[in-house]
Amino acid sequence: MRFRRPEWTVGNRLELLENGEAYFPAVFSAVEAAQREVLIETFILFEDKVGLALRDVLVAAARRGVEVHMTVDGFGSPTLSQDFVGSLTDAGVRLHVFDPPPKLSRRLKPFRRLHRKIVVVDGSTGFIGGINFSADHLLDFGPEAKQDYAVRIHGPIVAQLRRATRKLMAPVLPKRRWWPHRSGTDAADNAFPVPPVAGTAKSMVVTRDNHRHRDDIERMYRLALHAAQHEVIIANAYFFPGYRLLKSMQRAAQRGVAVHLILQGQPDIPAARWAAHMVYDLLMRSGVHIHEYCERPMHGKVALVDDVWATVGSSNLDPLSLSLNLEANLIIQDADFNTALRNKLTPLMRDACVKLELSQTAANRWWWRLGVGALVFHVMRHFPRWLARLPAGQQAILPAADTPVVVSATEHPAAEAWQWQRGIQRLRRESAD
Repeated sequence: MRFRRPEWTVGNRLELLENGEAYFPAVFSAVEAAQREVLIETFILFEDKVGLALRDVLVAAARRGVEVHMTVDGFGSPTLSQDFVGSLTDAGVRLHVFDPPPKLSRRLKPFRRLHRKIVVVDGSTGFIGGINFSADHLLDFGPEAKQDYAVRIHGPIVAQLRRATRKLMAPVLPKRRWWPHRSGTDAADNAFPVPPVAGTAKSMVVTRDNHRHRDDIERMYRLALHAAQHEVIIANAYFFPGYRLLKSMQRAAQRGVAVHLILQGQPDIPAARWAAHMVYDLLMRSGVHIHEYCERPMHGKVALVDDVWATVGSSNLDPLSLSLNLEANLIIQDADFNTALRNKLTPLMRDACVKLELSQTAANRWWWRLGVGALVFHVMRHFPRWLARLPAGQQAILPAADTPVVVSATEHPAAEAWQWQRGIQRLRRESAD
């Protein structure tokens, strides 16, 4: 497929979806209505009640003749049972695994992962955001349920989302006949017409890879911060930005923009909070307001600037997302969408967050703060260049049945046992109820 630069597309209708309660029914409904094609990318797919529900709607779609492709990450979805995979493939679902690790070293390959979360149905309905197919995105999961967001899309921008998804899946998609009059374009790319105008939102799909689009998402954030005049709200799960993005936030606050960061107060990865605290001091001294979300783990990756710019996607503001992983964000220019997003984030800041004071940052609590602060500052300044030197060869996408990701339910390695024990215990409780 030809290289395409991100481009603005007008005439879209966007709907903000909060948490699994809104996202999963919307996706399942779209798949149930599919007639020709379903494309899915996800970092995590678990065999809990969400994964099983997804399997059921995909199997039903495939059996009525819909072409269904789903790609999961080999690290994020480390173990899928033979029965689960078999039920999908027997129905005709094509399940692929991105960069499956060797069985004995699956925990030693966390870099350059497929972290995108995308769904495209019949080339006319799209979804993008930060929500995986797992039950921990539902509120009834309990205190560890994640707070997150996604967008349902109608309009011409869905064609961009479909192209991005098919480009990733190209190695495992069925080979099509190449017709001379298409000038080197895969006929499948033109199988669906560009969707008609559905609304007024202007948007673009921006991806991050390790070849032509290494810093596209970070650059979009920096451009938006540079243009900000009144307000910036960023809600992000894992926060350890590079030097340039950090300086953009500081400069926006220093010229009078109200910059608010909603970050993790109860992270699912404790080290993430420690890393974030290392930059709090620098930001707060510039006037940035930091709010720690304390109800549940914050898993969102969203932001808004004034009434003119917003983003929802899979990219965190940390080294993995900004310098290693494959990511995808939707960039939005639409006042109505910004209002909807602001109406979700403002109550979060007011009612579910603790606003930090400068005296509460880790740099002010520890006697060795000066040395650590200097070290962190220089790491942030140089880490994108360091990480870019890691090998970035073409990662494989393979049929799930040909990878060590597929194991029987009794063969899960000890490193993943806690995930499965938690899921099995929960399913047993639900069955008993």
